[in-house]
Amino acid sequence: MTMRMPICMLGIALVMSLAPAGLHAAAADTREAMREGAQPAVLRVGAKRDLKRPSAAAQIARDGDVIAIDAGNYDGDAAVWRQNRLTIRGVGGRAHLRARGAHAEGKAIWVIKGNDTTIEGIEFSGAKVPDQNGAGIRLEGAGLTVRDCYFHDNENGILTGVNPASDIVVEHSEFAHNGFGDGQTHNLYIGNARSFTLRFSYVHHALVGQNVKSRALRNYVTYNRIMDEKDGRSSYSVEFPNGGLALVIGNVIQQGPETENSTIVSFGAEGLKLPLNELYFVNNTVVNDRPAGGRFVFVRAGTGAARIMNNVFSGRGEVLSGPGELRNNVVAARSVFVNAAGFDYRLKDGAAAIGRGIDPGNAHGLELRPMAEYVHKAQKRARSSSGKLALGALEYRRER
Repeated sequence: MTMRMPICMLGIALVMSLAPAGLHAAAADTREAMREGAQPAVLRVGAKRDLKRPSAAAQIARDGDVIAIDAGNYDGDAAVWRQNRLTIRGVGGRAHLRARGAHAEGKAIWVIKGNDTTIEGIEFSGAKVPDQNGAGIRLEGAGLTVRDCYFHDNENGILTGVNPASDIVVEHSEFAHNGFGDGQTHNLYIGNARSFTLRFSYVHHALVGQNVKSRALRNYVTYNRIMDEKDGRSSYSVEFPNGGLALVIGNVIQQGPETENSTIVSFGAEGLKLPLNELYFVNNTVVNDRPAGGRFVFVRAGTGAARIMNNVFSGRGEVLSGPGELRNNVVAARSVFVNAAGFDYRLKDGAAAIGRGIDPGNAHGLELRPMAEYVHKAQKRARSSSGKLALGALEYRRER
């Protein structure tokens, strides 16, 4: 005789058989609830959010997501970001990643392995790792944009690997007091990338290493404030150790009395190893406060072109060491500046550099005339594109 299961027992069995799948689906729904809708999702991070720490978002993010991190301190948190096309930003102010001994893979506070990442409004501090090379950000993927970020008191600010498909842009950001102190760690260290752009940023007080160091094929360093000020101990202010194409336009660069190196800007010191090696150093204001003087610009023999035009140099030292074209520059006393002691290098009324600029032309299809200028802190404003051009990084504006 065939036995029939009572309907009530069948129902119980059915519920029990479905329970694990239901619980799994509920867990998945909870994870998806953190992702606010369809692609690209917005993952919100903060003390009052389901995701409490950025590392939690890194574990569930998908390509193209936006990670919105509430302003505040995130102590002892480190993450590896593997997804592509992420935008990670602070909301309501900067989100401060204080390492406090944490690191990802022994490398950095954040290791970026995905491609085409944008990071905005984040502060990174305290990165230290066993090999003394810890960074706020370590880039291993291709393509990074950093905007309105602050890197300080790390062993490196940003450190990138070798990736010939990588384009790196840093703008409106500050780097301060990064470096282990061994001369091998820096505020910014860009490896062999396709291009590197640094603009409208404040880079200062590297600890013995370089303020800016790049091995990229193409480099655009424009409208920045790169400084030691009174007590900084950086080595080179700007270095392109293997040459490349370097457009250095409209920067305020100052080397302090405690500097570890007598050269301010260096091109090709470790050998010219890239297919194109040209330096265009235009409309910068460069001040050497090293008592013993030194070299403002070093260019390695064999460089294809070195055009040094429309700059204001102030302080003791040789303007150019090595091959290059010096044209329409001026060596000026500190007295021509509005307040040299306060690092205000605007030109005073009557300065000889006013209106003396000439058209610097172009290079590789790029206009060399400055179109903007740095405004402290890490901001910009337009510079006149017509009329008489003043020498140096800052447009002359009559004192009132």
